[in-house]
Amino acid sequence: MELALCYFYTATINNFQHLLADDILKMVIISSLQYFVQKKLITRYGFVIMPNHIHLLWYIHQQNGKESVAESLAKYIAHQFRKHLLHTHKLELFQSDKDDRQHQFRKRDPLAIPISSESIFISKLEYIHNNPIRPHWKLCTYPEEYRWSSARFYLEGKDEFNMLTHFRA
Repeated sequence: MELALCYFYTATINNFQHLLADDILKMVIISSLQYFVQKKLITRYGFVIMPNHIHLLWYIHQQNGKESVAESLAKYIAHQFRKHLLHTHKLELFQSDKDDRQHQFRKRDPLAIPISSESIFISKLEYIHNNPIRPHWKLCTYPEEYRWSSARFYLEGKDEFNMLTHFRA
């Protein structure tokens, strides 16, 4: 991903396992993103954390040292997931057969689509917000009811996690 661009970003849990059904692991993602927002590395416009994937709409201002924000995020989250799963005795579910790692939590090569217009941005934001109410998931009745999304922020102005910027601000 290039700097100074807005992206629709999707990272998926390896083998589509529902690792992110665990609220503790959702908070690992939230706190990581809060850190990047506070350090002014990113502006976060939208998100949803689903049981087996995340979607983000973010603008990347700068790298995190020598690493991209996405790389730093993935590494930190993997480390925290490993620590948590070690205590819950579920770490073996994520054993890797690759030589360069013991465990793999997400699929390689996350999707990163540059946003080239406001209409595409709005389309992706609506997609993100409607994800939890899709028939496949049925995580809530209305998008704003789902805690792990930016839908409530756009409908009611409430930013529970204090890390969002309205795209029209």
